[in-house]
Amino acid sequence: MAIELRLLGACLALAIPMSIAHAEVSELRITKQPGALFTPTIIMEQGKLLEKHAAAAGLNDTKITWVTLSSGGAATDALLAGNVEIVTSGVTNMLLLWGKTNGDVKSIAGLSGLPFKLITRNPKIKTIRDFTPGDRIALPTVRVSIQAMTLGIALQKEYGDDKANEKLLANQVQMGHPDGYAAMMNPVHEVTSHFTASPYQEMLLKQPGFHTVLESDYALGGPTHIAVAFGTTKFFEGNPKTVAVWLAAYDEAVQMIRNEPKKAAQIYLSTTKEKLTDDEMTQLLTQPGAIFQAAPVNTMVYATYMYKAGFIKLEPKSWKDYFFSALHSREGS
Repeated sequence: MAIELRLLGACLALAIPMSIAHAEVSELRITKQPGALFTPTIIMEQGKLLEKHAAAAGLNDTKITWVTLSSGGAATDALLAGNVEIVTSGVTNMLLLWGKTNGDVKSIAGLSGLPFKLITRNPKIKTIRDFTPGDRIALPTVRVSIQAMTLGIALQKEYGDDKANEKLLANQVQMGHPDGYAAMMNPVHEVTSHFTASPYQEMLLKQPGFHTVLESDYALGGPTHIAVAFGTTKFFEGNPKTVAVWLAAYDEAVQMIRNEPKKAAQIYLSTTKEKLTDDEMTQLLTQPGAIFQAAPVNTMVYATYMYKAGFIKLEPKSWKDYFFSALHSREGS
């Protein structure tokens, strides 16, 4: 009997560490940002879709926490510090971390893509060639945000010069989209241009004298995923059920955007209180070039640019290099 008890104790001692090693996170912390690109996350949060799918997967005790961070830089810092598990931000922020961590940070899924615009209230600025040293451009993060990278791609395309991406670096001012919008609405503010996103660009273009200088599709060659969800290899490999819950909740949110766009628009506007009508927001979500799907679209345009421009030292050969395996069976680019 004593031998049997000792054997049982030894088995339990071995079993306990194994169960701990395979335990899923008790709290899933996700960043979110303002803007129509993040409509899926707003639907997921307001509809408690993560809680719903976690319960269905047997993860009833998982706590879901949404963390608002307007800066992609702040979000990526939070991920590296271990303060969040999933970041929803620009694909360029993900690629920077992918390169910085030697491939340890990757995308879990694409989030969204909507055409975005560089808008000015300066009547003298018609193209990106017209900016003078005194013209200030608000964008989320200087040099490395999705807007800054897109501006760099456009400058290279405009001038036919691989180093032209630095031409307007001194003009850039870091501002979250709501702050950039407020600056543009202040006629005496030094910021007279804003490289922004929906719905702020639509709200700005309602103002007399405001006009578009650059559209993202010109630089990128067509519709492109702008926002992605990403995390660390440790999180992805250690939490397969939680990752599956994320993807299921995201897919349900996307189905609403596709099948009930007006309902999705109403949820977004009731949460953000932004100054658009239901119909305007619905049109925005269903416009040509809108992307709401997990598999990436045209993200290699950023990856290739960032490698050639020296932002990342790893050269991606395929989108699968910086996306986790959960999506490798799907068609992507």
